[in-house]
Amino acid sequence: MELNPRDLLAQAQRASQEIQEKMRATVVEASSGGGTVTVKMNGQKQLLNVKIEPEAVKSGDVEMLQDLITAAVNEAARKVDSTMQSALGGMLGGMNLPGLL
Repeated sequence: MELNPRDLLAQAQRASQEIQEKMRATVVEASSGGGTVTVKMNGQKQLLNVKIEPEAVKSGDVEMLQDLITAAVNEAARKVDSTMQSALGGMLGGMNLPGLL
């Protein structure tokens, strides 16, 4: 039995909504500098929280702090990618969709 285009569209819309919900519900945490900078990011790669240990500010080394923030945010983004690929892999039936995640 073949699905008509409307059924396929409805399925795609439901899957899209489920993916968006999973992305909103996913939260990862990453840190750098041995915990000097810690960030939280959701599955949509929106930065939710940045925590900087007071000692990092007291040192006055702004360039190092900038590097630590960059490293923590990049690590969080990698974790989001990995988490979303794992979570959505089964849902998408193993389809290879380059650029989606």
